[in-house]
Amino acid sequence: LAMTSPEISFEFFPPQSLEASFRLWDTVQTLAPLDPRFVSVTYGAGGTTRDLTRDAVKTLHSSSGLNVAAHLTCVNASKAETLEVAENFAAAGVNEIVALRGDPPKGTGGFTP
Repeated sequence: LAMTSPEISFEFFPPQSLEASFRLWDTVQTLAPLDPRFVSVTYGAGGTTRDLTRDAVKTLHSSSGLNVAAHLTCVNASKAETLEVAENFAAAGVNEIVALRGDPPKGTGGFTP
C-alpha cells in the first residue's frame, strides 16, 4: 500500500475521576476532526488501571464515533483473566487491541514466564 498522507493515532490515560472523564471527552472531541486512524486507552503500570481502561474504552467506542483500540497486558493477570478482558472488549464491540507485555510489577525485578 502506498501511503499518500501520514496517519495519526492518539493514546490516552484512563480518567481517574469524574472531572478527568469530562476532560478526556473534551480532548477526544477536540482531536476528532484530525481524523485519527484510531484512539487508544493505556493501562497503568503493572495493570493498575485495568478497570478504568475498560470503562473508558467502552464509553469512547459507544459514543465518540472513532475507531477505539484497547490496551491489553498480561501483567498481574492469569491467562484466564487476560482472555476474559479480551472477550469483554469483543462483547462491547471493541475489536482492535494493542497487545503489550507491560511493565513488571514494582519490586519484582522482572517477569516470570
